[in-house]
Amino acid sequence: MDSIIEVQRQTHEEIERYERALYTILSRPTNVHQTRVQNEHKASQILDRISSRVATVNNLYQDQDARKAEIDSLSGTQDLSEFYSRLGKIQEHHNKYPDAGADGFELEIASFLDEVSPEDEEYEEDSTGNLFSGEESYGKYLDLYSNHSSYNNLKNIGKRVGYLQYLDILMLAQSDPVHSELSKDVRLTRDYELYISSLHSYLTSFMRRTQPLVDLDSRQTTARATFEQKWEANEVEGWEETSHSKAQANGNGAEGIWCSACQKMYSKQTVYDAHLTSKKHIKASAKQHSDAPPPSNPNGPPSTATAPSHTTSKNKHRNAALLTHLSTTILADLIPILNDTKSNVERRFSLTAREREQELLEQSQPQAAPAATNANGEGGAEEEEEEERIYNPLKLPLGWDGKPIPYWLYKLHGLGVEYRCEICSDHVYMGRKNFDRHFQESRHAFGMRALGLPNTKHFHEITRIEDALSLAEKLKQEGRHEIFEQETMEELEDEEGNVYNRKTYDDLKKQGLI
Repeated sequence: MDSIIEVQRQTHEEIERYERALYTILSRPTNVHQTRVQNEHKASQILDRISSRVATVNNLYQDQDARKAEIDSLSGTQDLSEFYSRLGKIQEHHNKYPDAGADGFELEIASFLDEVSPEDEEYEEDSTGNLFSGEESYGKYLDLYSNHSSYNNLKNIGKRVGYLQYLDILMLAQSDPVHSELSKDVRLTRDYELYISSLHSYLTSFMRRTQPLVDLDSRQTTARATFEQKWEANEVEGWEETSHSKAQANGNGAEGIWCSACQKMYSKQTVYDAHLTSKKHIKASAKQHSDAPPPSNPNGPPSTATAPSHTTSKNKHRNAALLTHLSTTILADLIPILNDTKSNVERRFSLTAREREQELLEQSQPQAAPAATNANGEGGAEEEEEEERIYNPLKLPLGWDGKPIPYWLYKLHGLGVEYRCEICSDHVYMGRKNFDRHFQESRHAFGMRALGLPNTKHFHEITRIEDALSLAEKLKQEGRHEIFEQETMEELEDEEGNVYNRKTYDDLKKQGLI
């Protein structure tokens, strides 16, 4: 067993060396976003190791019995016998294991300081980059596409919104609670609770991956305590009526008719009377009679005996309100990144398919070259910093060179005009050129197939589902059945360049003429 004093000394040494490595990492210039994220993740890992070793050495200091026994054995009256006994064990150990001094601590410190082989350094960079998706671009932007789809799938939200409009809704969190634009009926549903839970989980994960040095747990604890105080006082904005909507209802008042057995409000007398014969009401009424005596007025307001039910009803939606409050707190800190995300989405809308593919290829290239430039000098970092600080007050889309396109070109292509296509699930196209091109793209073709219609020239410029169905019915009545026949829709070309429809091509091929 090692000496407890030696273990304490070794732990203190490791803590000191970790602190030096932490200072070295934090003192490096972080002009490039990727370098800053890597340094912060390394600093976070070092802080975790320091915390674990501080806890270890504190436990050793708290073990007074072991320390006293160790000191007594070294300061006894048996001269130096204990010292030579331990020295012999150490010599025997090193003779048996001559390479015991080359432990992994040195390699661990070297990996944090990038004093390793290029292969190990590249692996370390990839391990940090694997934390982010391609859409997040190493933590520069948010990837909220799945949350956007979940938002549009909520019931009774009205008109579906595009991705840019969804980002605008989230940016309102800097002044109002997130999703305060939704009605109370939507926010009280189970689907909304699942959606806001998914949004909060993603925002929390994004904050931990992009800002590992920020104490997110303490912030969330403070926000949770603030919510608890407001919730008990019924002062949570947007959720005030949750705890009083049922308690304020009276028998025949404006609020409707309250059913104490079902714990539900009915707006009309006829609806209330109809539900009295349902199995759910009969079962709930029997349970209520078995638990407590029935109230004197079944259509009247709830009495004090039903207070626990009201408390349960109030706490039923407490989790959704809490997650909404916590998500609003995180989104308020992510407003700059939300703005950058919106600008990036608008820029990508202005790119052609070939330019997008080229951009994906450039992003997939290894980042070793910029890292080498930074190691030899700061020229590459300064150039990249200048590129990031592009003056773009009009929020114009960026061109293929990464710079804003001219304003006259922006007006010429009409990129500020929105074109919405209902067949493409209300997708918004910026500019007339993108709108005209989308009729031949897969999104529009899929929407036409879902309607059971062919994507032919007859339906060009048709964006509403009702208009497309009306046009198809009109073409049918005029006898133009050929647009609905797959045999005549498809055209094939022979080796000589002659073009035939599918039926003619098959007939000629069977006759051996092709």
